[in-house]
Amino acid sequence: MNSEQLTEILITAFPDAEVAVSGQAGKFELRIVDNQFEGKRPVARQQTVYAPLNSYIASGEVHAVTIRAMTKEEWRKASLFGA
Repeated sequence: MNSEQLTEILITAFPDAEVAVSGQAGKFELRIVDNQFEGKRPVARQQTVYAPLNSYIASGEVHAVTIRAMTKEEWRKASLFGA
């Protein structure tokens, strides 16, 4: 699994989101910016992102992910302050 393949999986799962993936060798950092995260707690956001990845995690193709799942407004604010 490479970052381009993982990006395609996430774009399919989150068609209205801004998706950024970096990493290799099964270790990835994910940023998904989508307003569907509005009102969800961090754990619920992570569960939403893990859902399309579960089979790849189970197979070992993906074994470590760092997830930043945020709304567009949260991302806008984070970008302003360099987060």
